[in-house]
Amino acid sequence: MNSVYASLAAWLLAGAVLSGCVHSSPSPTQEEALAEIARWEDRRSLADGRLVERALRGSTPVRIRAFLALARLQAPSTLDAVEVGLKDGEPSVKQAAAFAAGVLALSWEPLTPEEKSRLAQALLASEYRMHQEAGGEARVLEAEPGAYLTLIDSLGRLGTPEAVARLVERLSLGPVLAGRAALALGVAGRRGASLAEVPLARVEGLLQAGLPEATRYGGAYLLANLKRTDALGPLRACLGDGAPDVRAVCAKGLGDVGAPEDAAVVGARLADEVPRVAAEAARTLAKLAARCSGDCTALDALAGLAPGAGRVAQGDSAAGHAWLALAQQGLPEAGRRVLVSLRRALQEAAPGAVSEGAAGDLMNLDCRLAAAMDRQHGRLDEVLRCGGGRVAEASRLALGLREVAQSSAAGGAGEGVRYLKHADARVRLAALAAVAARPVPEAAGPVRELLAGEDAVVAASAAGAAAELKDLEALPGVRALAERVPREPDLAEPVAAGLVALAGRDAEGVLRGWLGHPHANVRRVAAEALTRLTGQPVRAPWVEVPEEAHRPEPAPEGTSLIFRTHKGDITVALDAEAPLTSGNLVALARQGYFRGLTFHRVVPDFVAQGGDPRGDGEGGPGYSIRCEITHRRYARGVIGMALSGKDTGGSQFFFTHSPQPHLDGRYTAFGEVTRGLEVVDLLLEGDTLIDVEVSP
Repeated sequence: MNSVYASLAAWLLAGAVLSGCVHSSPSPTQEEALAEIARWEDRRSLADGRLVERALRGSTPVRIRAFLALARLQAPSTLDAVEVGLKDGEPSVKQAAAFAAGVLALSWEPLTPEEKSRLAQALLASEYRMHQEAGGEARVLEAEPGAYLTLIDSLGRLGTPEAVARLVERLSLGPVLAGRAALALGVAGRRGASLAEVPLARVEGLLQAGLPEATRYGGAYLLANLKRTDALGPLRACLGDGAPDVRAVCAKGLGDVGAPEDAAVVGARLADEVPRVAAEAARTLAKLAARCSGDCTALDALAGLAPGAGRVAQGDSAAGHAWLALAQQGLPEAGRRVLVSLRRALQEAAPGAVSEGAAGDLMNLDCRLAAAMDRQHGRLDEVLRCGGGRVAEASRLALGLREVAQSSAAGGAGEGVRYLKHADARVRLAALAAVAARPVPEAAGPVRELLAGEDAVVAASAAGAAAELKDLEALPGVRALAERVPREPDLAEPVAAGLVALAGRDAEGVLRGWLGHPHANVRRVAAEALTRLTGQPVRAPWVEVPEEAHRPEPAPEGTSLIFRTHKGDITVALDAEAPLTSGNLVALARQGYFRGLTFHRVVPDFVAQGGDPRGDGEGGPGYSIRCEITHRRYARGVIGMALSGKDTGGSQFFFTHSPQPHLDGRYTAFGEVTRGLEVVDLLLEGDTLIDVEVSP
């Protein structure tokens, strides 16, 4: 430790972080120091180096809390402190530094190659020392389990070739550590790291019956993210695992590398008793169908979903997840007959539905499948008459237009133009997506009109569409929107796209002005736009959040939220580690904010998302809150804060259907479902929140 603090002293004197400042005021008490750190974190302030100083000197609780603050700030300038913290002799402090390193690796504004290399070397050195000093898995898990496992996680988040190589070595450890290393490798692969050198035999060894479920899941998650054809055999085998999460991730993996002949083994999982497994099977069968030529077993298997309409009609809406997954994935033209037959099954089941809610679920699924049919042809047709009168026109149009925007069909260009003046903002927004995907000259005039509209979200989207249209006449409108960005930060991304496309280098002055904006996401957008514009890497300066920025009151410890829906109640225990995020939802709930809002986004075996007053995924409370990344991992039933960039949280939240390791350290996880997880499984798109209540 003496050498560590000697290095620290030299570093501090050199002014690398403290900028030459000398602090002569009396040392604060531990309670005062913890309160200071919380204030600095909320202000996104490095406090002239004092936050780093707290991370490296003082009591253990203060150092741990300071490293958590550094993790949430994601400031590359604190890399020196993280390197020192990874050498700390106190395991809990080392763990805090390792956590900060992993979150820094996921920074919304990416690290430079040099910074990644430094971080990798620091993590690798720390992991190697712990591994060598412990002398075996059992001893590591006895001495410093939290620190070591956090180091493993952080290596996966970083995902450099050196980090991947080290994690591959650790696959030969005992089941607990090897399973965690496999999970970390899966995360690295999902983030784009090459996993070509991962030995398949070691991964297969982690899937053996009798090993802990966490180990088998880690092996399956890595197997699915290898995306290698030599993994087909073990992926087929693990479809029969006793754990639903393992079966689901193996079914998902077959969707990436499977062949049409895998349809039989995947199709058997459509009857799985766990809805999220059946949903992954349906999604994978849809992918396999896209690779068919001639007779297609995958399509035959999907036709077997039809009896499930009766289960939905009887109130088991979780049975609809496989239908929803299929509709979201879509089918090739050859699968149109399957979509037609499934829609017929839904329509025939509707008269016998046990409730209005069940009938509504059937018809919402009908429109989902209708939209998938319209995607095949690239134009609105089936959604114009789907839903049996139970689905509002605006919902049908918005759904169909978004699907058309994803179409690869030759026809349908200009399909969105006629809806750019629709009365409903959700339809206008979807129409803009369709126009941006397939620009046609006749869209230019209506898009220009939307640039000056009252709906800021639609206006900003129009700027993005104008960029795709290359409509130079829209530039004055885009510039006018750019003047609003300092007051309305959510406009930044599409407006920046419009400026870069239409103004070129003349946009540089405006974008450089945004680099000083107090909102981190505006600075990120500006830096990325300038990098594209100039061809040179641009990084935004560090700017503190002003005192007057919105700051919710922390939620009292022990607070729960009860999400009341027509399908039942969901009780969520909020985390003390995320007091402001939790407090934000508590405050909104007490205002009745969530009353009548919908779950606008449900992706089976992933998330159910709600809290948007617009209903299109673009709304919020009119302010944003800072991220509070926590140590909670995204297991099944965790509640997280939806984001569009750093510190952009507001009112949109999501529940996880299953483990989502790639979200760890990226999105604020601030609680878990303690009652009503089966209700989360029942949710489908469009389900309504009756209210959200605070307890106690």
